[in-house]
Amino acid sequence: MPVRGKEYLYPRYMFSNRSADIMNHCQWALDLLGISWRMNFPWSLSVARREAVVALDRHVGPKS
Repeated sequence: MPVRGKEYLYPRYMFSNRSADIMNHCQWALDLLGISWRMNFPWSLSVARREAVVALDRHVGPKS
């Protein structure tokens, strides 16, 4: 599926929560694991870089 002119042929992770505290915990945990992430909105975080998705898969298991 093309997104902003880019073709993504692999899964990506999205995390959404309106609580700043919970979002900070998620960011902290991803930082500890060395997994790159990006904020899409103040309440939405994505892990989309191929190597970051692979690393997150190792820790939580692949998406189904």
